[in-house]
Amino acid sequence: MIPTLFSVSYAGLWGQCRLDVEAFIKKAAALGYSAVELMGKRPHLSILDADEAWIQTIRQTAEENRIEIATIAGYTDFTAGRHAAEVPWLEMQTAYVQTLARVAAALGAKIVRVFTGYTTARDSGLADWDTCVRAIRECAKITEEYGIQLGVQNHHDTGIGCDAFIEFLDDVGHPNCRAMFDPWSPALNGEDYVRYAGLLAPRMVQTTLADYVRLPRFEYLPGLINYRPLPDMVRAVPVGEGFVDYRGFLQALKKGGFRGYVAYEMCSPLRGGGHEENLDKAAVVSLERIKACM
Repeated sequence: MIPTLFSVSYAGLWGQCRLDVEAFIKKAAALGYSAVELMGKRPHLSILDADEAWIQTIRQTAEENRIEIATIAGYTDFTAGRHAAEVPWLEMQTAYVQTLARVAAALGAKIVRVFTGYTTARDSGLADWDTCVRAIRECAKITEEYGIQLGVQNHHDTGIGCDAFIEFLDDVGHPNCRAMFDPWSPALNGEDYVRYAGLLAPRMVQTTLADYVRLPRFEYLPGLINYRPLPDMVRAVPVGEGFVDYRGFLQALKKGGFRGYVAYEMCSPLRGGGHEENLDKAAVVSLERIKACM
C-alpha cells in the first residue's frame, strides 16, 4: 500500500491553511508521504488553469521532491440539473472528466476520481441510479483512452450503501471502472465496512481515510422541560482517535489483496483548528498509524 496525502487538506476550506499545488507537494514530501492526490478544482488543479507550462512545473516539482502524483480528484454530481433539462449537464461533466484524464496523463498520474450523484427527489432512486450508471460507464471508456483508471468513491447518495455500491459497480460493468471504497461513510451508517473491505479489495485502486468523533446534539422542548435528540455532529480527528476501525479496515484490505493508494484527508473542520501546524501534526500522526497497519 502507498501512503498518499490529499491536497484538499491544505486547500483553505473550512478555515484551514491554504497552500498552492507546488507548496503542497513539498509539504507532503516533508511530512513523509510518498504520493499525493490533487484536488481537480480551484484553488488547486483546475482544468481552466492547467496549461502545458503549469503541468510541467507541477510534474517537475513532484520529481524533485520524489513524490508520485497518484490521483486527480474530480468533483462530479451526475444527477445535477434535473430542473434544467435543456442544459447538457452530463455532457459538461463528462467533458470535465475527460480533461482531468488528459491532465492526469500529462502528470504521470494513474487515477481520476469521480462521485456518483445526490438524490434529486424522494422517489427518484431508480432514475438517479440509471443516470449515474450511464454517465460513469461513459467516463470509464473515455479515461481508458488516456491510460487512466476511473475510480468511484462512495461519497454521494447514489450507491452509498455497501451492497448498493457493489451493485452499482456491477451495473456500470466496465473493466476500467474501479472502486475507491472508504470506511467513514459506512461507519456512520452502522454498516460492517471491515467485511466489505475484504470483498471489495480486489476491485480497488485507492481508499481515502478520515477519522471522526461524534458530538451528540439535542433540541430543547420547553413544554416538556426536556430535550429531543438530533443527528450527531461529527468532527475530524487524526486517524485512530475517532470511531472508525482503521486497523481492521486496512488489514481486511491487505488480506484481500489490495496494494493501491491509501490517502489521508482533512476534508472538514479538524479538532484543534485549521492552522498549518495543526494540519501538519494530524497528517504526520495519521501517516504513522496508517503505516503501522500496513
